[in-house]
Amino acid sequence: MNRVLIVDDLQDARELLTELVTAGFPQARISTADSVAAAQAAITSQGFDLALVDLSLADGFGTEVIALLHEQQPDCMTVVASIHDDDERLFAALQAGASGYLLKDQPAELTLRQLQHIADGQPPLSPAMARRLVQYFQGRHQGDGAPVADGALTPREREVLGLLARGFTLSDIARQLEISRHTVGDHVKNLYRKLDISSRAQAALHAQRFGLT
Repeated sequence: MNRVLIVDDLQDARELLTELVTAGFPQARISTADSVAAAQAAITSQGFDLALVDLSLADGFGTEVIALLHEQQPDCMTVVASIHDDDERLFAALQAGASGYLLKDQPAELTLRQLQHIADGQPPLSPAMARRLVQYFQGRHQGDGAPVADGALTPREREVLGLLARGFTLSDIARQLEISRHTVGDHVKNLYRKLDISSRAQAALHAQRFGLT
């Protein structure tokens, strides 16, 4: 890992991640960004082998950075570094193209070991997030009913589903589609009912299956 990008809007977090990356990859040239805009500028001007990306940024979502890296630098190993451990953020990040997901509150020694394993082709995943993945797919395996067909959704519902999967909030979707937030909420309710789901993470998986991301 010779070229590393760290994206986080908190200086303390950037410094800690920089220390860990330096310890794991002493030869690495490290670039940092404190916003989506700064990360986008770095990505368009430099190539990276590894990117550590926070999901909550002042000017947008880390998933935007992850998606851009996945599109423009597919060989870059993109890993989330976040305090959030919920299903929605986990699956939204993986859907956007993340290869791993680390929790900031886990021991630094564990994070360092997981980063070092990247050189062996092992994407890092915090134990808590690995358990969530297992629990989710075990639930899918035990679920009932046939998958809903793409044609069961209206064109507007497909638009909303695609934006949900990309991490947009209901207010963001309303602005994007030039409709009211209340109307977006109604579309989301209909989507959840038709798809028999209860979370944004599940919506992201359906969006991928329908080719909406």
